Amino acid sequence: MKKVQESLFIQGRKELLKRLLDRLLERYAYVSVLAVDSRSKTYSVSKRNMGAGESGIGTARGFVVKVSDGKHYGEYSFNKLDEEDLDQICRHVGELMESSDRLLPEGLEERVFQIPSEEKKEFLGSTDYEIDPEEMGADAILEHLSRIKEKGLAVSEEILDCHVNCAYQKYTKLFLSRDKCMEQNVMWMTGAISFAASRGEEIKDYYMSYSNLGGAEVLSRMEADVEAGAEVTLELLKSQPIVPGEYDCVCSPEVTGMIVHEAFGHGVEMDMFVKKRALAEKYVGEYVASELVTMHDGAGAALETATYFFDDEGTPAHDTVVIEKGILKRGISDLQSALTLGTEPTGNGRRESFRRKAYTRMTNTFFEGGSSTKEEMIASVDYGFLLENPSSGMEDPKNWGIQCMVNIAREIRDGKLTGRIFSPIVLTGYVPDLLKSISMMSGEVRLGGGGMCGKGYKEWVKVSDGGPYIKARIRLG
Repeated sequence: MKKVQESLFIQGRKELLKRLLDRLLERYAYVSVLAVDSRSKTYSVSKRNMGAGESGIGTARGFVVKVSDGKHYGEYSFNKLDEEDLDQICRHVGELMESSDRLLPEGLEERVFQIPSEEKKEFLGSTDYEIDPEEMGADAILEHLSRIKEKGLAVSEEILDCHVNCAYQKYTKLFLSRDKCMEQNVMWMTGAISFAASRGEEIKDYYMSYSNLGGAEVLSRMEADVEAGAEVTLELLKSQPIVPGEYDCVCSPEVTGMIVHEAFGHGVEMDMFVKKRALAEKYVGEYVASELVTMHDGAGAALETATYFFDDEGTPAHDTVVIEKGILKRGISDLQSALTLGTEPTGNGRRESFRRKAYTRMTNTFFEGGSSTKEEMIASVDYGFLLENPSSGMEDPKNWGIQCMVNIAREIRDGKLTGRIFSPIVLTGYVPDLLKSISMMSGEVRLGGGGMCGKGYKEWVKVSDGGPYIKARIRLG
């Protein structure tokens, strides 16, 4: 294994950033500086197209200063830092803070925030990888993706297309405050294979995603799976619509992950508690799920694409137990929400980029495993379905509703898979009812981090989710 290397750009400006910090600390009770150098590229191959390019969201290089005078907080972001820029940056920060009283809209009350308490901490951490995609190069990556594509197309003439893509992000973040000097160097890589197939008038698609906290070694997993993915796509050509109803279901770890993310992920983001937009706040300390359910979130809870050593506000990564044996214990928070609510921050303060505000965001979100097996769960179902291949989901944290799309429901009758497939599937329900119905969980736990998550329709960050196979009573349509 190799370690992700530090950013030469940030190292070259570290002393300037410390001087900026010291100058601002002469005037303000709290000052922090975050420096970011992030590079991200995407690669794509299909039957008709091939390309590589830089990712707009994942590529950024700049700084954000956060200050407090004991009453207000202000932030100022910039992407140019040389010796001659220090005076101008300090002046802009001063003007921002002096205008704070005038910026308060009429009719709104001012909230006074405390100065965050900090312990002295110096830290340098890097994640591991086997194959650096930058060293591998675009030509070699595209050649590998093309090989995967050709294997998928060769399975059957009914496969119309096999679209293969991958992406990586490599970033360095430096956080400075009066008592902290922390640096992290992180890389993740994701991949995806999507198929389209036709038979007569019927056209179906299928999607597989891959991720790791690492590098281009993920490509070998994709190549090993592509032919099996093509076969599943062909299976979908004989799928039928499902009869709407409530069924006993066994969910794959991927479907479990979508349920975890949508059911209780956004609902326990504590900036939503501050805004009174999350029903979960009223149920802390109460049963909201089966006693089999223990749910985690945290950048320190697993090794996946949402793993980091500290968040964008300098809080160390946590492993937060959100639900413990069915009882909702706590939410997850950024620094500002924690100061408002009088709680400890959980290391979930994340920015889309240095240009954007930090919000409470999920990281690695998952259920712990249980003691059953997938086979035991299937054998326990008189009539129901094995749910696989989630595609999308949404939830309503104010009312605890959930709606998710799943591509495959495999029929189970008398404890055995019949071979019949139903698609597409809409999974709906009231979150506590769904989670309280969980009666079995497997020992096997898997997480995936192929997707990104927005705060509403914006503020995109990398997340991962997952868990074990679960058996639950679920409304399908």
